Amino acid sequence: MNAWRQSAAAALRAWAARRHGRDELPLRVERRRIYILPTGRGLALAALIGAMTLAGLNYASNLGLVLSFLLAGIGLVGMHHCHRNLLGLGVEGSTEADAFAGGAAGFRFTLYNDSGLERRDIEIRAGAHSVCADVPAGAARCLVLPFTTASRGVLRYEHFELRSRFPFGWFRAWTYVQTPLIAYVAPRPLGDRRPAADTDAPAASNIGAEDAHGEEEFAGLRPYTPGTPLKHMAWKALAHGGEPAVRYYTGRPQGTLWFDWNELGGLAVEARLSQLCAWVLQSERHGRRYGLRLPGGLLEPAIGAAQLSRALRMLAAFGGRAR
Repeated sequence: MNAWRQSAAAALRAWAARRHGRDELPLRVERRRIYILPTGRGLALAALIGAMTLAGLNYASNLGLVLSFLLAGIGLVGMHHCHRNLLGLGVEGSTEADAFAGGAAGFRFTLYNDSGLERRDIEIRAGAHSVCADVPAGAARCLVLPFTTASRGVLRYEHFELRSRFPFGWFRAWTYVQTPLIAYVAPRPLGDRRPAADTDAPAASNIGAEDAHGEEEFAGLRPYTPGTPLKHMAWKALAHGGEPAVRYYTGRPQGTLWFDWNELGGLAVEARLSQLCAWVLQSERHGRRYGLRLPGGLLEPAIGAAQLSRALRMLAAFGGRAR
C-alpha cells in the first residue's frame, strides 16, 4: 500500500510540474493550483454517513436520514473551508540555506494573508521536514523550515508544498510550489594544522592564535561563525534584537593566505575538507584575506560574508556530493 501511495504521489507531482511549470517566488496561490482529497478520517466519515443513510432507508428512520444529511452538509462545508484556507495566500522566501555537518539550519519563508480571514494551520513541507503556523487576517507570518544534517553535501528539494487540514481534518488541501530548495552543508570545522606561509607577508601567519587588539582599531561587525570566542561577540547588537555578530579589528596590512588541498597530504578527503573549513572560519575571524584551491576549483582571495559563503559552498559541493 505504501509503495502504491508513493507511486501515485510521484505521478501527481510530475503532472503538476508539467501543468504549472517552474515557479518563481514571491507567489500567490490561485484556485487552479489547489488540490484537495479526503483524509483517512474523511473517508471513515463518508463510510459512516453511507451506512447511516442505508440504515435510515431500510428502517424508514427519518431521524437517521436527517442526521446523515446533516453530517454530509457539515462535511461539504468543511471541504469548502479547507480549500479557501489556501486560496489567495502569498508566499516568498529564501530558496538557499547554509549549514554545517551535524548542525541545524532552515529555509526562511514569509506567508502573506491579504484577506480579512485568518488562515489556520498552514503547513510548509519539503521532504520529511515541515513547519506549521497560523497567519492572522491582513498580516504576514515569518516561518523557518528547519532541517538537520548528518554529513557534508548539497541537500536539494525539487519543490515544496503548502498544506492545510483545517478545520476538521477530514480533507487535505495542498499546492505544489515548483521552486527548488538547496541547502549547502559545509564540513564540520575540525583540525589543528597550520596553513602555509602568506604569499606576500611570510612573517605573519597567525591563524589559530588569539588576536591581540592593543594596537588595532575597531573596524566593524561580521556575521557570527561557529567557533568564535565569546569575548569577540557584539553583545549590545544582540541585545537590541540584531543577528549574532562579532567585532573585528584592523591593524597593519597583512598578506593573503592560500588554503591549498595539496598542503594536507596524508589526510582523508573529509578530514582535509574539515581542516580547510576551519582555516576559512579562522581567517574570517582574524580579518585575513584568503583564497582556496581545490582539485577542479579555485576561489580568488577576498574577505567578507560573500567570500565566506562562496568558500563554504565550494567545500560543501566538493566531489559533486548531493543528497
